[in-house]
This record gives sequence, C-alpha cells and structure tokens, in this order.
Amino acid sequence: MSNFKRYDKYKDSGIEWIGEIPEGWEVTKLKYICSITMGQSPKSEEYSREEGGLPFLQGNAEFTELYPHPKIYCDTANKRSKVNDILLSVRAPVGKMNISNRVYGIGRGLCAITAQKVHLKYLWYSMNVSLEELSINSQGSTFEAVTVADVNNLSAIVPPADEQISIANFLDQKTAEIDDLIVDKEKLIELLQEKRQAVITEAVTKGLNPNVKMNDSGIEWIGEIPEGWEVKKLKYVTKFAYGDSLPVDEREAGDIDVFGSNGKIGTHAVSNTSSPVVIVGRKGSYGKVTYVEKECFAIDTTYYIDNRCTTSNIKWLYYLLTILELDKNSQDTGVPGLSREYAYNKYVFLPPIDKQISIANFLDRKTAEIDSLVSEIQEQIQKLREYRQSLIFEAVTGKIDVRDYAAIS
Repeated sequence: MSNFKRYDKYKDSGIEWIGEIPEGWEVTKLKYICSITMGQSPKSEEYSREEGGLPFLQGNAEFTELYPHPKIYCDTANKRSKVNDILLSVRAPVGKMNISNRVYGIGRGLCAITAQKVHLKYLWYSMNVSLEELSINSQGSTFEAVTVADVNNLSAIVPPADEQISIANFLDQKTAEIDDLIVDKEKLIELLQEKRQAVITEAVTKGLNPNVKMNDSGIEWIGEIPEGWEVKKLKYVTKFAYGDSLPVDEREAGDIDVFGSNGKIGTHAVSNTSSPVVIVGRKGSYGKVTYVEKECFAIDTTYYIDNRCTTSNIKWLYYLLTILELDKNSQDTGVPGLSREYAYNKYVFLPPIDKQISIANFLDRKTAEIDSLVSEIQEQIQKLREYRQSLIFEAVTGKIDVRDYAAIS
C-alpha cells in the first residue's frame, strides 16, 4: 500500500487483529451503532413459490453478489429486514452478506443489521473485515452457527462521519476497478476453456491431418469421417465397469486413491482398477469424466474403464468421453444418474489404434498448454482478490489515509 499516505497520529485500538487506528477513531461493538434483527422461520406450509406477496429469504442460498434473489414468498413472516439493511448469514457458511434492496421476510439462518450511527456503505466494507471474528465464534455439530450475542458483540471500527463517506467512496471506486479486472480474466478463462474443448472435439472427430480423405459415415448427423475410421455405438468400443461399495469406516490406511463421481475422496489400501483408468460419474456428478494415471479404487457412485474394459487407447477414450456430454441427460427418476445403456447407445468415431495414440499424445500437449495458461490467470485472479481484501482492511482500519484521494477522484 506504498502508494497511499498514512495518518499523522495513531493509537492502540486495544484489539490485536485491528492494531493501531488513527487518533479520533473509535472501536466499539456492533450493537452500539446498529440494530440487529435475528430471523425466524414460519411453518413450511405458509411458503409459496408463486411470485407475489412478501419475498422470503431462508438463508444465503438466495444471495447474489450484492442483492438477494428470493425464491419463495411468505406474508406471515414476522421477522423482516428494512430497505438498506445488511443481511448476514448466521448459519453455514457463516458470514456471507447481502444488502436488502427492499423489505424481506428473513428465516433463522439470517439476521438484518440496520445502520444507525454509521454510514451504511462504510459499515458494509468494515464488516467485510471484522467478520473474521464470527468464524472464531461459530459452533455446532451439524452446521456452523453464531448467536445474536456473537453478532451484537462484533467489533466495529468507527471513524468520524465524513471519513466514513470518504472511505466508502474510495473503496467503491477501487473495488469496482479490481472487480472489472477479475471479470475480464474470468472471461478469458471461459474463452480458453471453450478453445480447449474445441481442440479436443476437432481432433477426436476429424483427426490430425487436415488433408485426409473423408468418407460418408452413413449417419446423417455425423456426416463425413476420415478414411479408415469407423462409426460404432459406444458399447462396441468399451465396457463401463461398476465401482464397488467402500464406506468410509471400512477404508484401510494406504496410498491408493479413492474416487467418487466428483473426483478423489480419500485413500485406501487396495485398488479395484488397473492403470491407467477413466472414472465416469454414475450418481451425483453423473457423466463427469476423470482420467487417473495410477490404479485406484472406484466406488459405487462411478463406472470405470481400464484395459480390461476396452482394446482402445485409454487416454484417447478419455478425450472421446469428454465430448459426448454424458452429463446432459439423467435417465433416473430419483437421484440423478447416468444410465449405462444411454451411454452405450451413443455413436462414436473410432480411428485405428495408432491414430488413437497420436490423437491422445497431441491432445496431451495442447491441453497442457491451455491448462497452464488457465492456471496462471487463476493465480492472477487470486492475487487480485487478496489485494482487494487487503485494500479494504487497510482503508477501514486507517492504515492508509484516503481522504484526499477520495476528494479528488
């Protein structure tokens, strides 16, 4: 923060995580500068999902970036926010915030904080910092939660009124600039991910030689395929083997990775696959495809494919499966899941084995290049977010003096 000057004089705040604050500033408790309303949930039969009436917020599931997006309505809710209240989640995850842009009924997972002796937007930024205290106080075996006393006794840093406005204006501008940079980088990641998928699709469906002779596949929606390739249903290319049950309390100490439908979930002493292996989500994150270099244990929410299931190249098969959109159609009426028969009846492009290996090697190189770029951009985004939070902390605790900056901006 070397670009910003400091205040002339400081004093000890009396709170370790705050440190020194400028002379003329105070540290108090939230209950002395705000009123706090804890939510209460009506009976479930009093809710409605039809728009109209009083919008009701059960918790932070309805939160967006700044203002909530209600999904249900309840006119009998007797705990309500006011316009411009800060809505704070008091159940897991504790500390999520939104601003109330109208009157809402609020459930027991939320509280509404009405600024009384402090500028609203300054309070918003200040609470972004002081909420760290809530994570220390959160408790509960089923879910994390904090009490009204925890919220009431939250530390609040209070500068003079005119400085609160200057700090809020400064942070509005600076955080908006940072947020715009983050959005631009996130869009770049989306473009790179789209490019990655396009590269895979092109290689898997057309091969690596743009000048190869193309023949009619005999299937209208597929069109032409490279000479020497076949079109077959997936069931003639590979088997999907069922994973096995392995409850957590039955796992033995070892270095074999255990995989569920959404990725690695632990370790075990033995494997049930050979290597390499492709894991396909069956339940939960159904259709998600994961390539694993080493032998592993695939649990019963997955299918797996190793060299006992196919004569095709495993890595090529992994890339093929990623373009089949197996996650787009659940065939189960209960828990969403991937039907093996649904997958088996998909038509796929089948090149000779040497072409499969060449395609897999090519895609390993190209996807690694793109993944490296994505990783770099993700690191940049993380640094921007850390800088954003650091800037808020420095401004609301008075470590930097932004009064002149805000006045000329």
